[in-house]
Amino acid sequence: MATGMLKTVVLLDGGNLRKSAQEIGFQYNNDFVERFAWSCIDHDREHVLRILYYDCPPFAGEVSLPISGERRVFESGDGWLRDLAQRERFAVRRGVLKFRGFRLRRGNATAPAETLTDDDFAPDFEQKGVDVRIALDIASYSHLPGIDQIILASQDTDLVPAMKYARRLGKQMVVASLGNMRRLPPELYEHSDDARTILPERLR
Repeated sequence: MATGMLKTVVLLDGGNLRKSAQEIGFQYNNDFVERFAWSCIDHDREHVLRILYYDCPPFAGEVSLPISGERRVFESGDGWLRDLAQRERFAVRRGVLKFRGFRLRRGNATAPAETLTDDDFAPDFEQKGVDVRIALDIASYSHLPGIDQIILASQDTDLVPAMKYARRLGKQMVVASLGNMRRLPPELYEHSDDARTILPERLR
């Protein structure tokens, strides 16, 4: 590492990154995540110590379908998270995906109830624990003298208190966004030192 390089950690909100990538038309996989993470870095000025990826393994369990009452089994596998954790400088933090029931798919909200089938509904899942883990890591890294800068790729405004805390302790906070900085809530701008757009062309 060259003298004067900013010692940096990168924190990736997987659920947020997945949604942004799919909206733009990317296939979301570990290769994409790795390319995005390294594209967040200014390689002339910054040295990456760790890349932390936060996500939930797929839901695993048995539920009743909303109309027929038949049972549906969701199977889970976290091999992709284990693979990602083995990549250079990556670490993975796992949250939990909770099943919240079924919701009507778009376009079916006005359909007569007697015409609805199981196919008109989609499972509703909620991530739990991801934002807490990100906030805790921001706070933890804020106390390490060997860290100069934290790059955060997320749109979660619940992380603003942790960002403010890091800056009060002298760390630089950078927010990164895929494709369009307008995706970022203004609160994240206000409590960061820099904002970076990762253009899709850099990732293809």
